[in-house]
Amino acid sequence: MVMMESMGVPVPAEACIITASLYSLKTHHLAIEGVALAAILGAVIGDNFGYLIGRKVGLPLLRKYGGRIGLTEDRLILGQYLFRHHGSAIVFIGRFISLLRVFVAILAGACQMAWPRFMVFNALGGTCWAGGYALGTYALGKKISEVSGPSGIAIGVLTAIGLVASGMFLKKNEARLTQKALEEARAEGELPSAPGSHPQSAQ
Repeated sequence: MVMMESMGVPVPAEACIITASLYSLKTHHLAIEGVALAAILGAVIGDNFGYLIGRKVGLPLLRKYGGRIGLTEDRLILGQYLFRHHGSAIVFIGRFISLLRVFVAILAGACQMAWPRFMVFNALGGTCWAGGYALGTYALGKKISEVSGPSGIAIGVLTAIGLVASGMFLKKNEARLTQKALEEARAEGELPSAPGSHPQSAQ
């Protein structure tokens, strides 16, 4: 699941890591070290496949067929904007943003990012994200399970509120970045001229 998401297939890899980690905690049928290692390997290997796909297919074909896997024109423009302004750092940071995580490797390849540089930030990002989620979920679940009564319920509620708030914050910033990227692309004449691609650009 993690490898598929890293290749550009929009599947819930994050939820898969969390579920596997909690399963490991509750049943001990899986070793948490194995869960973390599998998640890290899936993230790093999947991103390399995604990079190769982007490198071979390129932006023209992604513009034509990317919509079938959710890689819309807006997301392509956002990806180009981020790579142009933030470079290889986005490969690392993109791991922690759901919208970017699915497409960052494909965009890195399509934007002709140097593979050695991509691989360094890809490995760092994959290790911190996948390993961090696996081990962090396990540790947090263990702490919560040790606390009983109202305190345990309060920790669970606060954790849920924190996750929802984080998701809303990231979504808001994704929208802001996309709008900024679109405005810059229009100013530089980079938006496609195909009818209906961006109705708002004709206003």
